Amino acid sequence: MSELDDLAAFALLVEVGSFTRAAVRLGCSKGQLSKRIRGLEEGLGVALLHRTTRRLSLTPAGSVLLPEAQALVVQAQRARQTLARLQDDLSGNVRLTVPVSLGETFFDALLLEFSQRYPQVRIELELNNGVRDLVADGFDLAIRSGLEHDERLLAQPLYALQELTCASPDYLRRHGTPRLPEDLSGHTCLLNSHYQGPEEWLYHRQHELYRVKVAGPLASNHYTLLKKAALAGAGIVRLPSYMLQADLSEGRLVWLLRDFRTRITPVFLVHPYQGGLPRRTQALADFLLQWFQRRSHELQQLEQKAGAPGSA
Repeated sequence: MSELDDLAAFALLVEVGSFTRAAVRLGCSKGQLSKRIRGLEEGLGVALLHRTTRRLSLTPAGSVLLPEAQALVVQAQRARQTLARLQDDLSGNVRLTVPVSLGETFFDALLLEFSQRYPQVRIELELNNGVRDLVADGFDLAIRSGLEHDERLLAQPLYALQELTCASPDYLRRHGTPRLPEDLSGHTCLLNSHYQGPEEWLYHRQHELYRVKVAGPLASNHYTLLKKAALAGAGIVRLPSYMLQADLSEGRLVWLLRDFRTRITPVFLVHPYQGGLPRRTQALADFLLQWFQRRSHELQQLEQKAGAPGSA
């Protein structure tokens, strides 16, 4: 047995005041316990106990050692509890709900990277454009654009969602490149039916607002479908920047009207309010915050690489 275990046995023996009761608590025989205490005394070179047939009492050396032994036992218990929590918290399930287009775009790659770093954490991912009740439905984290007032939830800024206007090089060769928002009225546009009034696209530059009436043969609330149609040369589309970075950098789509801005919507990482997140949940939250921060930086680099606004 280790010296720490012998010190714990000594502290328990003094607490209960009997070799018999202490042996029962420790799951050993009275003789084994007596041998351990004697070995501890021999190792320290001092007597710790006065033994009589009726009672135990501490020697002066035992009185000095007892509080130190008790403190070591408490510290050891805390260390074991901390390690147990660490092991438990970095394994198990984390339930996450995100919008459909976000999940379809890159959550497979994102979660693969996370799983390689934390192989014992299992992510249960739901793709849903609805607003789930995280508390009632048992979700640990959610990604949401816009926030409703709910005092049960905490939110951290995750991403600034900006829609970019783009089209395939093939479409632009056949129909020309719009230079101003009003030019869009003469083009085939792919509409997002998720928005109220999808036939009107808004742009702003400095303090000037542009309202443009657009039309086209396809309207859908599914971002991935609209993107596929744009890649096939079916028209001009407005989509969230997170869906477009690879296609823009590799030339499959062209970023149009770059000096005319669209509305920027903040996206938040949300979780139920509690004293502290389990480590497995906090690990995923930290990973998401860092991952999206890198994506924002990549978009800035893409914009700088493409040249000054208005060159597209």
